[in-house]
Amino acid sequence: MDIFEQLLGGLQTVITPGNLGLLLVGVTVGMVVGIMPGLGASAGIAILLPLTFSLDPTSAIVMLAAIYYGAMYGGTITSVLINTPGESSTVASTFDGYPLARQGRAGAALVLCAMASFVAGTVGAILLSALAPLFSQAARSFGPPEFFMVVMVGMLMLVVIIGGNRLYGLFSALFGFALGTVGVDIGTGAQRYTFGSAELIGGIDFIPLAIGLFGIGEILYSVYLNQHAEDFPYIKVSTKDEGFWPSRREWKESRWPTARGSVLGFLVGVLPGAGATIASLMSYSMEKSISKTPEKFGKGAIPGLIGPEAANNAASAGSLVPLLTLGIPGSGSTAVLLGAFLLYGLRPGPLLMTQNPEFAWGLIASMYLGNVVLVLLNIFAIPLFASFMKIPLRIAIPVIVVLCTIGTYTVNGSIIETWLMVLAGVLGFFMKRFGFSPAAAIVALVLGPIAEETLRQTLLISNGSPLIFYQRPVAFGLVILFAVLIAVPVAYRLIRGRSLPAVPGEED
Repeated sequence: MDIFEQLLGGLQTVITPGNLGLLLVGVTVGMVVGIMPGLGASAGIAILLPLTFSLDPTSAIVMLAAIYYGAMYGGTITSVLINTPGESSTVASTFDGYPLARQGRAGAALVLCAMASFVAGTVGAILLSALAPLFSQAARSFGPPEFFMVVMVGMLMLVVIIGGNRLYGLFSALFGFALGTVGVDIGTGAQRYTFGSAELIGGIDFIPLAIGLFGIGEILYSVYLNQHAEDFPYIKVSTKDEGFWPSRREWKESRWPTARGSVLGFLVGVLPGAGATIASLMSYSMEKSISKTPEKFGKGAIPGLIGPEAANNAASAGSLVPLLTLGIPGSGSTAVLLGAFLLYGLRPGPLLMTQNPEFAWGLIASMYLGNVVLVLLNIFAIPLFASFMKIPLRIAIPVIVVLCTIGTYTVNGSIIETWLMVLAGVLGFFMKRFGFSPAAAIVALVLGPIAEETLRQTLLISNGSPLIFYQRPVAFGLVILFAVLIAVPVAYRLIRGRSLPAVPGEED
């Protein structure tokens, strides 16, 4: 069966009243989550994950994925109107988005962003439809050594390419790996780090930790900063404003940045450990470098806004390629999605698209529909969604905390897991406060058991010899890539005599 027929089957799975309703809920919640500074796609997915347990797997993942790419749209609104990115992936959108808003072009900027996001999201969905089956087929030849190295390379890229402090990022990843060892040893059956608690025999549950780190932790950090949208100068926008719609010149200026950003963003998103933040910053640098008027960047240049916005949304589609075909998340958001897959008994990897085609293609097909819904919401309901930025902290915080607590408790009815969520929230606050990476920790928690299992299998195959990584071409290529990722930053630092410039952390 060819790709078109598979996609048509996926559309038939999604186009039911129930799934369409959940898709609408997902993109709307994603927009709201992206708009509210202090939250993000990771927090939104983690908080609402327990509420989807009564749904079938396809419906649940369609809604959670809609929250993911919906938040990418929503984060742009705060970037443009109050110069505060709702998502780390929309940092680059503040560079020229807010200056445009101050020039009275807020409506035009948001409409252009909505169209760029729609085009990029659609291009990303098309490329995902075309490449995911190819990646899946190629990955079928992978054995335990290749999967182990893919996990290691993905984690290293998350630490090296992303994060303001790489050493802290490494510590965060090691902490996540350590948490992943709690429970029963898969080789001997002995208990590890359970301290005699029956609750820990099955390991540390992913949900309370994710909700605590991303939900409670982000809220505590927002309170600590004492910064909320209500504290920033707010630029009002209305569809009735004279300058709400873009001019013909602005439409023309946005065409090629949209195209370039869409392709670049998807390709970067495919790389495990990269993601939307890196893609948007790379797009901004590229647009500035090829512009005939680079001096306008930072002062309201249309390409400086549209290129990163397209890259940001295309990367969210690209990141689903390694997630679906290899089972490797590249960010906090996709790690939470992977956790949801596993909770529903679905193991992403080379066989997912053949063993569960209705699910895999239903998810891909839902992205086409989700992008249509999102562009309509973004253009015609911008003032409504912008009003969410004015919700006071004293109202938002109790609601979010109650949702986190109820969501955690309803999973297993465990008070211990609820307290674990609270402790994880406090830990998440301190990690954010001192520059550690909750995203790296949660990705490592998800990948840790996979890495341990594949490493054990590899050593069993080779009778304990590490030479197996050099005897298999794909594994050896990944070993070389792993070494390069370590060597390049060190060499650059030695040559320059200073650290690499910091890049905002990837928490989507």
